[in-house]
Amino acid sequence: MVANFRVPMGMTQKKLAELAGIHEETIASIEQGRRPLQPDVATRLDTILNTKGTLSVAVRHLPDFDQAPRGAEAYFEYEREALTICWYEAHIVPGLLQTEAYALSLFRGRVPTFPEKVIERHMETRMGRQEILRRDQPPSLTFVLWEPILLNPLGGPDVHAEQVRHLRACADLPFLTLQVMPLSSTGHPGVNGAFLTLETPEHQLLAYAESQHGSSLIMDPEEVSVLSQRYGMLRTQALNVGETRDLLDRRLGELEP
Repeated sequence: MVANFRVPMGMTQKKLAELAGIHEETIASIEQGRRPLQPDVATRLDTILNTKGTLSVAVRHLPDFDQAPRGAEAYFEYEREALTICWYEAHIVPGLLQTEAYALSLFRGRVPTFPEKVIERHMETRMGRQEILRRDQPPSLTFVLWEPILLNPLGGPDVHAEQVRHLRACADLPFLTLQVMPLSSTGHPGVNGAFLTLETPEHQLLAYAESQHGSSLIMDPEEVSVLSQRYGMLRTQALNVGETRDLLDRRLGELEP
């Protein structure tokens, strides 16, 4: 719908993005249906495109499933431009921190098994997502990992050792904070599984979670607030940054001759 107003005015996506104070990719994603048009952005676009409130009215009357696309693909769109990501993981190393060999072992262990071409496609996506770590201005990233992740030799001894070594290197990145929730913890708010929260360039807060049955992009402010509170509590109960580095060093000492 945005393109229907933009194109007749002879305005490019880049120019519209500049006037609205958002990323060009955000405009492209909205126009292609990969990202929902949020009420605050709709209001700005109405003013710029002189639509007399048409976009704002349309957003208010869209069904929930049209306003908030679900699943991993929708999340990846937001991840590419994220300002901050706060990630709690209970079972495997987060995708942004996985080595290629570790990720490959995950995809090869899937049941039912993936065909090789599908594995190649998933690997390209998984490794491509890590490009955000190499941006000129990378996002602010915090991770809390449950300690069993460091003990599970997924992929075999060599793959496991390489992955722990990579986590130790990531722990020294200036824009990344890594903490471990120790096994000695008698209880914490992450017992129901992994989740993350994310801040967009428009300062919108979202959340994302996966399960055996699929994935969900969570946009309801109350639900996002609950997960943000849980994440804050997880960070206070986890080992601090220095203790986490020491734990990783000890684990590497156990894995390497």
